[in-house]
Amino acid sequence: MTKPRALAVIWALVVALLLAHNASLWLGQRIAPDTDILALLPVQERDPILQKSFTQMVDAAQQRVVVLVGAKDWADAKRAADAYAAVLRTRPDLIATMQLNEQNQADWLSKFQQHSLILMSSEQEAQLHSKPAQFWLDAALSKLYSPFAGPKLGAWRDDPFGLFAGWMQERAQETPVRPRDGHLFVANAEKQYVLLPLTLQVPAFSISAQQALLPLLAQAKASALLTVPATEVISAGVILHAAAAGEQASGEVSTIGLGSLLGIIVLMWFSFRSFKPIVLVMLSIAIGCLGSISLCWLFFERIHLLTLVFGASLIGVAQDYGLYFLCNRLTADPKLDSSQLLKSLMPGLLLTLLTTVIGYLGLALTPFPGLRQMALFSGLGLVFAWLTVVCWFPVLINAAALKSGALLRSNAALLRHWPLLRWNRASGLGFALFALVVAYGCARLGANDDIRLLQNSPAHLISDQLKLSKLLDAPTPVQFFLVRADTAEGVLQREESLRRKLDPLIAQHTISGYQAISNWVPSAQTQATRRSLLEQKLLGEGMVLSQLATQIGEDASWVSATRSHLLGASQLLTPEAFLQTPASEPWRHLWLGQNQGKGEYASIVALRGLSYADLPVLARAGSGLDGVQWVDKVAEISSVLGRYRAYMGWVVLASYLLVYGLMYPRYRRNTWRVLLPTALASLATLAIFGYAGQNLQLFHVLALMLLLGVGVDYGIFMQEQPDRRDATSWTTVGLSAASTILSFGLLGLSKTPALQAFGLTMLIGTAMVWLIVPIFGKEKTDAKN
Repeated sequence: MTKPRALAVIWALVVALLLAHNASLWLGQRIAPDTDILALLPVQERDPILQKSFTQMVDAAQQRVVVLVGAKDWADAKRAADAYAAVLRTRPDLIATMQLNEQNQADWLSKFQQHSLILMSSEQEAQLHSKPAQFWLDAALSKLYSPFAGPKLGAWRDDPFGLFAGWMQERAQETPVRPRDGHLFVANAEKQYVLLPLTLQVPAFSISAQQALLPLLAQAKASALLTVPATEVISAGVILHAAAAGEQASGEVSTIGLGSLLGIIVLMWFSFRSFKPIVLVMLSIAIGCLGSISLCWLFFERIHLLTLVFGASLIGVAQDYGLYFLCNRLTADPKLDSSQLLKSLMPGLLLTLLTTVIGYLGLALTPFPGLRQMALFSGLGLVFAWLTVVCWFPVLINAAALKSGALLRSNAALLRHWPLLRWNRASGLGFALFALVVAYGCARLGANDDIRLLQNSPAHLISDQLKLSKLLDAPTPVQFFLVRADTAEGVLQREESLRRKLDPLIAQHTISGYQAISNWVPSAQTQATRRSLLEQKLLGEGMVLSQLATQIGEDASWVSATRSHLLGASQLLTPEAFLQTPASEPWRHLWLGQNQGKGEYASIVALRGLSYADLPVLARAGSGLDGVQWVDKVAEISSVLGRYRAYMGWVVLASYLLVYGLMYPRYRRNTWRVLLPTALASLATLAIFGYAGQNLQLFHVLALMLLLGVGVDYGIFMQEQPDRRDATSWTTVGLSAASTILSFGLLGLSKTPALQAFGLTMLIGTAMVWLIVPIFGKEKTDAKN
């Protein structure tokens, strides 16, 4: 067996293994692509507590779906909500609904009875310091005799001064939601809504869960509308955005992958007038994708759906190697053996692979796991496609298998009319004009590193989210305060210090409120201070309790028994005890507990009603407080994007130097002719974005990194056969550029702004390289210079 055939057999065995592994993944394990957009974001490895705080805030929202069912009339809202909930109760394996009744509320309150004496509102604590005894005597008598003295929680003797009731009212202010007729109620000026808090029983980012849940929610909404046609249903939840992203990405995989595939097939048919080269090129691309999926799964144990979207554009690059071989096979001497032809082409083929993989390596240098996965997927795909060309094409393709089509003949004729760079006055003026135009365009470039460019949710989901946030006054999970200390008590004390700084901001309407564990669990220091204050001002000998007994006709034994009863309800409340109560369920995510690595304790103070304009004010609110850190995850990750945009700009420049060094041993004094077309095309692309008023972001720069790899391939093709009368290289460049534009250019149709920016950069840049690269070719008579 000859060496080429032995290589072909070995590669066939490798491909068989890839097929078996992919069959096992998709048919056996039934894997599904990951749709979690957060998996694309960088992990804050240097500060695990900070990362945990963000993860915990997000996870708290991840398994929840919140639905508001509203109507002008409360009775209609209840009927519609009951119809909605009835449909959901048919699938308890997917989603759980909350049942609200009087017993739930009684159980909720009973857990606080043994701590009720030291639970009071901030206003009441201030009043204990400032108000005279008569104020508290009047308050107790009013609670006893007046039917309009506010809520009564249990017997009057359990809370004669209304401290616990005041605390409960203050806690109720943390949300506008109220119980009403066995439902949760919230309203605005136009409608009254029933709140349905739902808990997912399946992972929010599971595609199968999304496919099961969304039709169920649609069926529930239809039932509510059938019951009350004027019903308004507002839904929000991570799973809704994940499902929309998944559906969008799946559609884009089809559009980009199939669109570029069909375009390449049409191009190749008009170029070679044979199905065999088409099948072989498609086979090399398919094997590239199989290899990428197998190895990415081994490295990451999951594949993100956006990786497949991005990987779909791999089609436009992986076919370059096959096209280069086919075009040279078409124009080579028919007597030349294909294996010998490959040997002569190998230096150029190897350089094109190296330069393109270097381009993809730029993605791997970012801190974003998603981009690293995309880089590995694409880089491996190119290697597998290249190996397919090297191992199989010489054995399967001979001179008789190819015919020159009309597209190749017309493309060859076009080259003869293309301008050629000469060192004269006209060229100097042209370069000067180009430099002025590019410099002015680049000077107009702005920058936008907003993390929200990673995903673009449908307008109706954003609208529902805004309506729901306004109605529920819900805190944001991406801006909050992180509080740390060596002990749990220290955390609570620091929270209380922070709250004292935030209270004026509520009065100024900068925020509408905050959520903190210390709202529910005062520090042990505060609890002790309150108990001492109560004993001194209200329960002491001859103080308010004794005066109260005189007013209502009770004796000293009643005073003693009541004092003992009240003091018995002043047991120390700890975060651990609170977290065991049903009331803590909505707030558990705020307590991070003890970090196993450092031994620190930490908690989160979440903010309600903040606006982006007031973020600088809030960032300063915690300054000067030990252990208090302002966390703005949007700004933090956007800042990372900005830093890496600048960093990757330098990486692009360094990559040009690296590629120049790789090519110099082969092309020597002509190396600049290989590299300069891509550099000029990159500058022209940036200038076009400047004139168009498009802000620069990381994904533009990453595309320029890849454009280096792709564009240099075209320079290599042209320099491998510098004679302009031989159109083989020009044909290869034209076909490669067209297919790259079809694949990466179609990313410009993506609704995800980041992918769109990447696609537009590649579309414009590739077209520019194609236009510029023939200018740097050489006449045959110049070939030695």
